[in-house]
Amino acid sequence: MEFVLYLLLGACAGVLAGLFGVGGGIIIVPVLVFSFTLQGFDPSVLTHLAVGTSLATIVFTSINAIREHHRKGAVQWPIFVWMTVGILIGAGIGAKTASLIQGPYLQKIIGVFALIIAAQMAMDLKPKASRGIPGKGGLTAAGSVIGWASAIFGIGGGSLTVPFLTWRSLPMQQAVATSSACGFPIAVASALSFMVLGWHDPLLPAHSVGFVYLPALLGIALTSMFFARYGARLAHKLSPRLLKRLFAALLFCVGLSFLL
Repeated sequence: MEFVLYLLLGACAGVLAGLFGVGGGIIIVPVLVFSFTLQGFDPSVLTHLAVGTSLATIVFTSINAIREHHRKGAVQWPIFVWMTVGILIGAGIGAKTASLIQGPYLQKIIGVFALIIAAQMAMDLKPKASRGIPGKGGLTAAGSVIGWASAIFGIGGGSLTVPFLTWRSLPMQQAVATSSACGFPIAVASALSFMVLGWHDPLLPAHSVGFVYLPALLGIALTSMFFARYGARLAHKLSPRLLKRLFAALLFCVGLSFLL
C-alpha cells in the first residue's frame, strides 16, 4: 500500500516539477513524513529521512523536465553554470545544517516555509523585474544561498530560484526552465550529503542508504520521470493561476499540520 502512495506521489511531483519549476519536494517531504510516521519509523530520524529521500527523487524528477524545457530553448545555460558553482557549495552546508536540527524542530521550520510559499502562490506575489542578470560572482553567491536553503527544506529550489531570476528580469518561462535545470545539481549534491551524514545511524529502517529510503525513492522516481514532461509542456501552454491557488491551499494545510 505504501508503494502505491509513492507511485502517486511521484506523478504529482513530476507534474509540479515541469509546471512550476519546483522539484515537488515541498509536497514530497510532508507526505513522506506522514507515511514514515504511520510505518513506525523512529521520530528522531524520520524527518531527515523524508528530506534526504525527497532530494534523491528530485534527481530523477528534474531530468525529463530539463529535457523538455531545453527542447523548447528556454534553459539559460550560462546562468545555470555559475549558479551551480554556488549550489554545490551551499547544498553540502545545508545538509549538514539540517542534520544538526532535531526532527520535530525541522518539521516546524518546513511548516513555516510551506506557509510562506502558500501565501506567495495564493496572492501571486512576484518580485518586479528591476535589475539585470548579475555577473558570475553574483550568480555563484545566489546559488550558494539557494542550495543551502533547498537542502534544509528538501526541495529542488524552484520556489527560490524562479523569484530570483524573474527579479533579475528573466522572462517567466526562461526562469522556470533554468530553475528546473538548477534543481538537478541541488538534488545530487544534497542527496549525496544526506547519504553520507546518515550512513552509520543505527535508528534508520531497513532498505535505507543514509538518510535516503530506497522503496520511496524507487516508487516516486518511476512515475515522476514520466509525468515531468507533461508538466513542462503545460507550462508552455497554460496559465497556471488556478493550479497555483489550489496548490497554495494544499500547502497551507500542510504547513498548519506541521506547526500544530
